[in-house]
Amino acid sequence: MSFVTQRLDRPSSYKDHQYSGDTTQLSNDLQFTTTLYVGNLSFYTTEEQIYELFSKSGEIKRIIMGLDRNRKTPCGFCFVEYYRREDTLDCMRYINGTRLDERIIRTDLDPGFREGRQFGRGRSGGQVRDEYRMEYDAGRGGWGHIRAKQEAERAADIDENYVAISNVPEGATLEGES
Repeated sequence: MSFVTQRLDRPSSYKDHQYSGDTTQLSNDLQFTTTLYVGNLSFYTTEEQIYELFSKSGEIKRIIMGLDRNRKTPCGFCFVEYYRREDTLDCMRYINGTRLDERIIRTDLDPGFREGRQFGRGRSGGQVRDEYRMEYDAGRGGWGHIRAKQEAERAADIDENYVAISNVPEGATLEGES
């Protein structure tokens, strides 16, 4: 059977670089998995909101929220485990690309959750993708890591090169004085 559009219940081509198996083992794990990776979540999305949306596809076994490695705050992703494989595929078909907290969420099959994967992998403790974001995004916590670094460099430059005048030179007058 051929399809005019791409099937929504197929995993993406993304490969987790920390996955310990080879490509054959990965495709085998993806063939039987009941775990979904959910990305592009707002930092303010709650577990209850995720449960409410994702339970429409089937009975959820557990939800694991992604956390910033350093601050232990939400960092924009989670894992959703279902009891049945069919519910997982239904979720990919019907929920992938929908809007939650004003953000279009992405779902992808995951080979299975292992402890430690709930933490962000970026240098700052959050998501790597957020560190390269240049635009303001209130749903993901404001400015990206690079933009924050640029602002800190600018403030340091101002402190270093633009010193406020602490005394008035002789012969000069302040505004309002005559």
